[in-house]
Formats: sequence, C-alpha cells, structure tokens
Amino acid sequence: MTTPRDREPVRAAGCVLWRPALSGHGIEVALVHRPKYGDWSHPKGKRKRAEPADACALREVLEETGQTCALGPRLPTVRYTVDGRPKEVDYWAARALGGTFAPTREVDALRWLPPSAARTLLTQARDRELLDALTSTPAG
Repeated sequence: MTTPRDREPVRAAGCVLWRPALSGHGIEVALVHRPKYGDWSHPKGKRKRAEPADACALREVLEETGQTCALGPRLPTVRYTVDGRPKEVDYWAARALGGTFAPTREVDALRWLPPSAARTLLTQARDRELLDALTSTPAG
C-alpha cells in the first residue's frame, strides 16, 4: 500500500567538489566510491529533519571526503527514483579548503581527477551532467 510519505521525495544535497590542480593547470574534481553500490559519484547524502540543503551539502562533503569546503554557484537539482520513491538532490559547486580523507563503510575511496578523467569514472549520466555544469560555470 502506498502512503503519502512514499510519494514525498527523499531530500538530499551534495557538491561537485573541486580544487586547483596540483600541477598548477586547471582543476581536479573529487569522486567518492560507495562499496554498497559499487559506484563512483559526487559526495552527497540525505538531509536531516529541518536541515537546510546547503548545510546538508557541507556536512556530507565533510563526512564523505574529510574536506571542508566553500559553496559556490548552485548546480542543477537532480531528480530520480530509488526503490520506487522519488529522490531530489540539490547540488553546489564547492571549492575544497582542506582536510584528510578517512575510509568508512559508506565511502571507501576518494579520487581527485581532472574533469576529463572524472567524466569517464563517474557511474551515472546524471553525475556527468553535473560535472559539465561545473566546468561551464564561471568561478566553478
């Protein structure tokens, strides 16, 4: 039986996290690996009750990558279905400010890659679209 809660979207937030490339040319993007799903994606997660989307994005980046970050421009909101329930994820471009990654059960690997390499590693087309949005955004 479907309940009203089942029709409400799961609300989440995340970031396309970037930093200046260590080579001094261009940027690198952070991708996280989730062993539960076997995928590579941008850091994101579910919002807590009454948590603003931007606060959730900052929290999830810190939890999944160990990085503090500064939110930049909004990126497209992504909508899809998980187990028959709609999901809505608000995204921002975010510049990494520093931190240290520590693997967890939820995220076991972090990679910093140039956008072209990140594009080939990302599992979902919707994540590649977010990467494209980042690279076409001024100051993103």
